[in-house]
Amino acid sequence: MKNLYIKKEECCGCGACVDACPKGAVRMLVDREGFRYPRVDEKLCVDCGRCEQVCPVRETAGSKSAKEEERNVRQYFGVQAKEEKIRYESSSGGMFPVLAGYVLKRQGVVYGASYGKDMKVVHREVRSLKELDSIKRTKYVQSSLRGIYKRAERQLKADRWVLFCGTPCQARGLMLYLKKSYPKLIVADLVCYGAPSPGVWRDYVKDLEKKRGGQITDFSFRDKRMHDSGHTCAYVAGGKEYEGSLYADAYCRMYFSNHIIRPSCHECRFCTVGRSSDFTIGDFWGIEKVKPELDDGMGTSMVIVHTEKAKEIWEAVKDQLSWFACEEKDVLQPRLTEPTKAARSRKVFMTFYRMLPFSVFRVCFLAAVSAASLLKRMAAVCKMWQKP
Repeated sequence: MKNLYIKKEECCGCGACVDACPKGAVRMLVDREGFRYPRVDEKLCVDCGRCEQVCPVRETAGSKSAKEEERNVRQYFGVQAKEEKIRYESSSGGMFPVLAGYVLKRQGVVYGASYGKDMKVVHREVRSLKELDSIKRTKYVQSSLRGIYKRAERQLKADRWVLFCGTPCQARGLMLYLKKSYPKLIVADLVCYGAPSPGVWRDYVKDLEKKRGGQITDFSFRDKRMHDSGHTCAYVAGGKEYEGSLYADAYCRMYFSNHIIRPSCHECRFCTVGRSSDFTIGDFWGIEKVKPELDDGMGTSMVIVHTEKAKEIWEAVKDQLSWFACEEKDVLQPRLTEPTKAARSRKVFMTFYRMLPFSVFRVCFLAAVSAASLLKRMAAVCKMWQKP
């Protein structure tokens, strides 16, 4: 076994192959764009093929990840947690904390993305409601799952409830790693825009710390203090809190302009309502059209229930939610129909990212974006004033 992928589009970076290798022959290395990719140590590899068997990209290339019969089970909902604190501290409507509460009350464990040392984004295991705060909010960074698949398996074999929440490829990687279903496993995958570079995030954090003169200890990408549907970001550096528009933040502009998204995300096969998870959760795009009376700027979760197990859990938790049933057409959004397209200037962007000090690169990027925006506005004005 030499290569687990040929093109970078063929690796989603879920890391299931690392945990699956019985000989420890696979490790993740960071490329020049800041993404992690698996490397096989041929001296340790015994060609068992386990790393290939757990790869969600290889698996979905030749088969459907969602069973046809699940179409008869699938249900669609818009939800808001009744407890305002839960909703305020969540990125959307609070569905994830409600599911987590269901598991934790049964002495189970929950896995989700958290900030670790130096603000690195990692999946961690949570056993209490107090710990749950660390994994509630959206992190626009691809998380590391080193050791998480193994830990989840140990908990399931010990007959404990387990809730795993992650991107669709991470969720599918776990299911392939486990090789069988467990009655106490709940898998919730996210409507994912694309996985941003951990390397760019690391450089951004260092640059921000230098600018503010203190260590960053928290970062909220979807703060709701302005009641603007989470379009404010806030962070703490050197003990002082800073806030601003999500779309004015340099890192977020790099992300939402599609410059720092993993290559495989642009060919993602999970951009569909058909998933093999139990739940799919995300922002309810278009709530202002479907249920305008609920559009209060504090977030609404879109929930897709895929399995019979999920239906039973939904019945158990729905009293904690203000919810409404809807149709598939009501919840459809771009990332449930097609992958995010790469920015046309992505290659140029990454070339300059590798060449320049990040502080210089950041200024150049923002200047280029501002210039492009100005040109677009000027073109629109000129077109408006053109003679018929």
